[in-house]
Amino acid sequence: MNYKHALSAPIFEIISKSSEQLGFDSYVIGGYVRDFILDHGSKKDIDIVAVGSGIDLAQKVSQLLPNKPKVQVFKTYGTAMLRFKDVEIEFVGARKESYSDDSRNPDVTEGTLQDDQNRRDFTINALALSLNDENFGELLDPFNGIKDLENKIIKTPLNPDITYSDDPLRMMRAIRFATQLNFIIEDESLSSIGENATRLEIITRERIVDELNKIMLSKKPSIGFLLLEKTG
Repeated sequence: MNYKHALSAPIFEIISKSSEQLGFDSYVIGGYVRDFILDHGSKKDIDIVAVGSGIDLAQKVSQLLPNKPKVQVFKTYGTAMLRFKDVEIEFVGARKESYSDDSRNPDVTEGTLQDDQNRRDFTINALALSLNDENFGELLDPFNGIKDLENKIIKTPLNPDITYSDDPLRMMRAIRFATQLNFIIEDESLSSIGENATRLEIITRERIVDELNKIMLSKKPSIGFLLLEKTG
């Protein structure tokens, strides 16, 4: 399936050219792809995953842009960010993650696109569009996220116990997305949230409040609050 029409903005051509010059592949991933397919209008943030250095890619893109925007680098996480016009673009190198029991901050190692899709929170956020010449615009969907979008289902790419225990904030995100999009959390995933609810203790209050605020700003916040109560 090809979504070249989703990548018509000039910035995507520049990112494609930059990654080609650096000699590695790059992809648009996550919310931009999900919202385009759902026809939710243009997003003000774009996530790019590079099978190489995300920081190098951000710096190369900045060099090719007319105003050479400042690149913010977050070395600890191997990520970088720049603003172009009114859009925020975040770059990350494809990676594997491993977690300890007492922190949602992972140990990170370089990985493939598939590794990076495995670490995503939900199948609908693991959708990627190729920015590479040979298959520009091609959808890479290893977990059938398109079907979950069509069926309005929130589902994790891997075993939900792994996904939620690794980063417990994802449980709040599952409920928030179900509320915002009016989607259903699939049964296994919903059970897992209930079983892992106490893991939220390792999450900072600020992050939890941020998700709660997003639930309250949804069209029908009661959906989220009923799910929060049901899962404990």
